[in-house]
Amino acid sequence: MALSLPRPHLVDVRIAVGSVLAGLAWWALGLHMQTDRVLGGTWALIPLFVLAGLELLRRSRPQIALVIATIALVADQFTAGNLASVIMFTDIMYAAVVYGTPAAARRIPVTTGLITVAVTIGLLAWWKEPEAILIGVVTGLVSFGPASTGVLVRTHREAAGTARLRAEQTALLAEMDRVQAITAERARMARELHDMVANHLSAIAIHSTAALSLDDPKTTRDALTVIRENSVEGLAEMRRLIGILRDPSDDGEPTASPTLDGLGALIGNARTNGLDVTLDDTRSADSSKLPAPVELAAYRIIQESLTNALKHASPGRVTVTLTQRRRAFEVGVTSPYGSPSGPRAPGSGAGLVGMRERTELLGGTFDSGPESSAATDDGKVWIVRATLPVDPSDLDPADEGVTE
Repeated sequence: MALSLPRPHLVDVRIAVGSVLAGLAWWALGLHMQTDRVLGGTWALIPLFVLAGLELLRRSRPQIALVIATIALVADQFTAGNLASVIMFTDIMYAAVVYGTPAAARRIPVTTGLITVAVTIGLLAWWKEPEAILIGVVTGLVSFGPASTGVLVRTHREAAGTARLRAEQTALLAEMDRVQAITAERARMARELHDMVANHLSAIAIHSTAALSLDDPKTTRDALTVIRENSVEGLAEMRRLIGILRDPSDDGEPTASPTLDGLGALIGNARTNGLDVTLDDTRSADSSKLPAPVELAAYRIIQESLTNALKHASPGRVTVTLTQRRRAFEVGVTSPYGSPSGPRAPGSGAGLVGMRERTELLGGTFDSGPESSAATDDGKVWIVRATLPVDPSDLDPADEGVTE
């Protein structure tokens, strides 16, 4: 089985070739680092070529390269020596810290530091000459110096990688927030558009069906009158919404949101469309004004409930109930449950979804469905209940009309 070695990096090849050429030039010029060694002549070229070959492994096999390089450097001390060999050893030492495992990056500087101290103290105790300190300094420059530099470089690279990863995560979170914001805004626009227009379009559909099915001039005229009124109001609502969407600036006056003060007009319009609606407002006259989001949600829930009653309820009375408590505002709409006798408009179920979403966005609870009741002929009514939380700090503490 053939041993497959990793392909060396182009920079490592250039370092190896440059180091060999420089070492050969110094050897040809007779520039050696030591004299009177056991091995002379061309023996100094062997560590040179070995270290040059190890340069090709400085990234892929840094720890193996360091072990063999250490042996080659020790062997080089028995020859005339070559400066290029020493330089390549320092580069391999540096690469072992930068490209090696985290454990090796921690151990190598400590090991080289201990070796430097041991060589200095050992030679000083053996020779008893100050020159021993110089040899210790050279040992530190060749071993501990490159290792310390590698630690600094590796630390900066890891910090840069962490910062880059954090930036990528921040960008990803920002993109997720943007997508969620767009989705939430689209859902809000869909709710507003449905709540503003569905009531008018439902009335138009029902009355146009009645006008087509009944051959009565008076009924047809009354239906056309209701159709025109709802068409005009629906177009006005659409024009207002389109104007808001097309305006790119936020400098204009804020658009007034519907409030519970407009319930009279809403119920009057429902009565015009043929519903028998009764408002049961249990709030006292001096009750504090509710927060704007709560009022808007309550208004839209009542509006959509009346629209559903117009489309689906059987003949009978529709009751709207408002109850303000200390920590919540309750909305209830009751309508006869059964098959309508007259024409009806198709429904998609988006109204119930929108009412539930509005309630949940405020942290409230929503419930709808048929219930038994003795108030109708078939003994069943359709009830819509929404409980919208209200922070007591938003209300007047002296308000005595709010029940607990």
